[in-house]
Amino acid sequence: MSACKDMDPRVHDIAASIRVVPNFPKPGIMFQDITTLLLNPKAFKDAVDLFVERYKGKNISVVAGIEARGFIFGPPIALEIGAKFVPLRKPRKLPGEVISEQYVLEYGTDCIEMHIGAVEPGERALVVDDLIATGGTLCAAMKLLERAGAEVVECACVIGLPELKGHERLNGKPLYVLLESR
Repeated sequence: MSACKDMDPRVHDIAASIRVVPNFPKPGIMFQDITTLLLNPKAFKDAVDLFVERYKGKNISVVAGIEARGFIFGPPIALEIGAKFVPLRKPRKLPGEVISEQYVLEYGTDCIEMHIGAVEPGERALVVDDLIATGGTLCAAMKLLERAGAEVVECACVIGLPELKGHERLNGKPLYVLLESR
């Protein structure tokens, strides 16, 4: 589901605030740069507000943000809906005991980690990131949370790249994006 399909007028300003950088980080990639969205306080607030409006009252107790841009959107959403924020980080970034989930990238593998005990069995979780492309990172995040006993309610991203079919890899979990790539 997408907010742009719902025709929320705030989505236009959010979309206009995102810069597309051709051929970054390599030729053929049209990089969706959300740093320009962060320079527009109204559009940034609108993006957070759209997520908050969707998730307030849904009994979500955990907002899990994927490093690094999920750390930008996740904490304000968590605060507004009364949930805790759990960072999902790259290896060796969290002190203490962690659990890990490896996932496949286009060329190689990567891994995300979460503190043991950050999520309790039975908690309802929302996974937040800036963008869904092939879906590998979101799938790894869901597996990590589910291994800890959480119920993943939904994944939320600012931008979706539907042509890369990442939503198909989410094993039936709902995905909410504010806008689809242009």
